Amino acid sequence: MSAHILVIEDDPYISELIGLYLKREGFGYDVAGDGEDGWDLFSARPPDLVILDLMLPGLDGWAVCRKIRAERSTPIIILTGKGESYDKLKGFELGADDYLVKPFDPKELMARVRAVLRRTMPGFAREPIRIPDLTIDLDRYIVECCGSELTLPPKEMELLHLLASIPGRVFTRDQLLDRIWGFEFDGDPRTVDVHIKRIREKIGMTEHYRIETIRGVGYKFEVSGA
Repeated sequence: MSAHILVIEDDPYISELIGLYLKREGFGYDVAGDGEDGWDLFSARPPDLVILDLMLPGLDGWAVCRKIRAERSTPIIILTGKGESYDKLKGFELGADDYLVKPFDPKELMARVRAVLRRTMPGFAREPIRIPDLTIDLDRYIVECCGSELTLPPKEMELLHLLASIPGRVFTRDQLLDRIWGFEFDGDPRTVDVHIKRIREKIGMTEHYRIETIRGVGYKFEVSGA
């Protein structure tokens, strides 16, 4: 089940970046650049979760949080440039569900969004990918391979899940870097090859599945009969 997110953030760069990651995760979303517009959007189309900046022009984040809590129990993740304990406590007292200090890693924000939605939105949890000999459960970060349970590091888990989620599709190295490591990754592109090698060593290949190298391009996950 997908979810609809409302982002209330006055910094266009941050709101655009959050939007890119939300879209990549399959979420629908609206963006407001100030508290008044955010409240209007919230009232017109109540979202499943709100990402709320505290330092907004006009109606600030504290006031928006109070107004939301007076009407609904919609989960709220607060963003702020302040890391003081007082602000965290005040946010939680007003009913915020989580708190993230700027600058933050967008992937961490997405992980927190998913975690909050799993607690608050029935049916949100993703179904594991199941094929003969292999089950990939991204929510629990567990792989079951030929009857054995494996725990993969986060990047390996996310990379395997992405490839297996669309069998037969070829992903370039750049696409995999963007999707797994983030849009601003500036490390060695060969890190994809290293992670694929480690995944292959752990899950191997059977008559039912394999990870194929497309020379000069990237990788694809093949499932027999897919």
